[in-house]
Amino acid sequence: MKSLRMLGVAVALLFGSAAAQQGGSAISKLTISLGTATPGGGFPLYGDAFATVMNAADAGLVIVPRNTKGSNENIPLLEQGELDLGLVAGEPAYQAFMGIDRPKTPLKILTAIFSSPGLFVVRADSSYRSIRDLVGQTVVFGAKGSGLPIMSRYMLDGLGLKQDEDFKAIYLDRAGDGPAMVLDGRAAALWGAGVGWPGFAAMAKAPGGARFIAPSAEEIAQVRAKHGFLKALTVPAGSYSGQDAAINSIGSWSYVLVRESLPDDVAYRLAKTLHGAEAALCRTLAQACETTAANTVAAAPDLALIHPGVMRYLREIGAAK
Repeated sequence: MKSLRMLGVAVALLFGSAAAQQGGSAISKLTISLGTATPGGGFPLYGDAFATVMNAADAGLVIVPRNTKGSNENIPLLEQGELDLGLVAGEPAYQAFMGIDRPKTPLKILTAIFSSPGLFVVRADSSYRSIRDLVGQTVVFGAKGSGLPIMSRYMLDGLGLKQDEDFKAIYLDRAGDGPAMVLDGRAAALWGAGVGWPGFAAMAKAPGGARFIAPSAEEIAQVRAKHGFLKALTVPAGSYSGQDAAINSIGSWSYVLVRESLPDDVAYRLAKTLHGAEAALCRTLAQACETTAANTVAAAPDLALIHPGVMRYLREIGAAK
């Protein structure tokens, strides 16, 4: 299966080169699959924007987004060669890179896509104002296969709390089902992350509005003392309807990961196309403004985890040494 995919890529590139030498009379399409997540979450939103901009920037590319169960499915699909690219949240990526509860993954980073500060959101008329207030309550922690429940588990562990014991935890089949559960009272809070996250946007725009709950400065320090890979991040003021002040929290960077067998020249082409179209991607989706070459270098746990073809491009433009 993998050999056939690699042969197809090689043939596509060969034909594309031949067409260019003949004056560009024909353009061979290089089809790339991209795993996202369940409908209603941030990854499908980003994946659609990524594919639209990349396909427009390189007429020879056809990036095809595919709904999956999220990070925890995208990683094995990439490892099996069933996906070319996959969106993966920071915590599952970290576990895979470090070999935590599994063998170390050979997958590589194409780009960091956006930072994901984690927050709870509640109805504005609720009495909950801190994480401790939510102990014992029904909380929606995200879709079953996504990275969101993993992020919250690390954050809560840093505070001495257990997600499945100290809360009545709910895990969804579809990320988009969460807001309704809080709005109609089936759950007290919804956990999510990032700027422009659809679940937060839906809550903030609902009649009556919403209120966000993040760890305090002391809690942030407590969590990072135990789980230092989590970063101090901020949701800027005005990111959501009614959110007048910046919100400090913790979280991680999410990535586009690539299968190990993706050829260097294809990874180079993807990186060159992507970072040449940064401005267009930013115009298409606000949270995608963080998808930059500089952020990829800064967010990677180790530069050796960035695909060699991508590193060649990053060195050419002076973004990496």
